Amino acid sequence: MRYRTLGGTGIEVSVHCLGTMMFGAVGNPDHADSARIIHAALDQGINFVDTADMYSSGESEEIVGKALQGRREDVVLATKVHFPMGEGPNRGGNSRRWITHEVDQSLRRLGTDWIDLYQVHRPDPATEIEETLSVLTDLVTQGKIRTFGCSTFPAEDLVEAYHVAERRGYGKFRTEQPPYSLVTRGIERSLLPTTQRLNMGVLTWSPLASGFLSGKVRRDQPVDLAAGRAALTPHRFDPSLPANASKFDAVEQFAELAAGLGRTLPELALAFVTAHPAVTSVIIGPRTMEQLEGLLAGADLTLEDDVLDRIDEIVPPGTDLHHYQSDGLWSSPALTDPAKRRRLVGDRSAG
Repeated sequence: MRYRTLGGTGIEVSVHCLGTMMFGAVGNPDHADSARIIHAALDQGINFVDTADMYSSGESEEIVGKALQGRREDVVLATKVHFPMGEGPNRGGNSRRWITHEVDQSLRRLGTDWIDLYQVHRPDPATEIEETLSVLTDLVTQGKIRTFGCSTFPAEDLVEAYHVAERRGYGKFRTEQPPYSLVTRGIERSLLPTTQRLNMGVLTWSPLASGFLSGKVRRDQPVDLAAGRAALTPHRFDPSLPANASKFDAVEQFAELAAGLGRTLPELALAFVTAHPAVTSVIIGPRTMEQLEGLLAGADLTLEDDVLDRIDEIVPPGTDLHHYQSDGLWSSPALTDPAKRRRLVGDRSAG
């Protein structure tokens, strides 16, 4: 396993990061088995583990915390905050009130005194970025976190946060965690160039496009929309939907390309993401030991220029065939709120 420096932090992290979203009630409810997977990943050279408070409502953090007992010093531990953690107001978001409360809950569940990388899971239009950067900076000063970053922020929000931090003397977002895969390449347009200019580390999520690049979703095979990832977002996998036709076509071509290399489709998918110069680490999210072993098997795959050229022909740079905004995870208010893109009726005409 190779290691890369995480932005300007000086922290060395493995090129594969172990994502733990599938540990707990949502994926693998067996704590002991999940711990064995974590230990196997560490034994293979992974030193970067990413979780979030909302994964299985905190259960994932608890599993990770128990698994890292006795090995905490060797691990760069990342978690996230933002999504609601209960009913009622003020139980989520990026406010000082919520982050101050929730960081202590994450520390308790993780069984640790510090978090290496604390990430804001999504933007929060209701909270000024100055408020968020201020509390995150305080947490670094208090020693509860070592550094902080963000996840699924648009490029313009990264630039705003950078300039607010410069102007106010706050710490900066050191990392960004966006979705990136063979069929999700939109971040190549502006986000990745922006992270490079700001010297930010990038840890990408969903390299298999929520399972679409697992090798099990093929055009000539029936898709079970009631099981696995397909059950969570059936609109992404339904072959009868015209919007998915281009994805199924791309998968067939990628599978052929991988076979020509003597590799699996997931191995090709992971190697593609790690080849981008802006990407520090790619998050892999196994649910079983078999899945972990299959993902790590491709760690030595180097894609030559002719293979990357062929990938660009199948899905051109900057193109998204697999969209995440439709799942309600986060969309810009400029797109979701009609009032943001419609003048008052009396002021809409030119004359």
